[in-house]
Amino acid sequence: MAGDLLGHAGVLLADRRVTGSELHYLAYRLSETLRAVMRVAESRGARLEAVVAGADGRRARE
Repeated sequence: MAGDLLGHAGVLLADRRVTGSELHYLAYRLSETLRAVMRVAESRGARLEAVVAGADGRRARE
């Protein structure tokens, strides 16, 4: 979804005739997608921290 949206954004931004409503909708969808990406990144980061800490509190090798 994010890749498709970025492609669509490129097309819209290259068009000088794009309307304010179209740009508003694009910004809304881009922010919606960015929130989803952040949620996934934070979730994965939390899981990685747990793995690094290990079950007994030792740090894994870096």
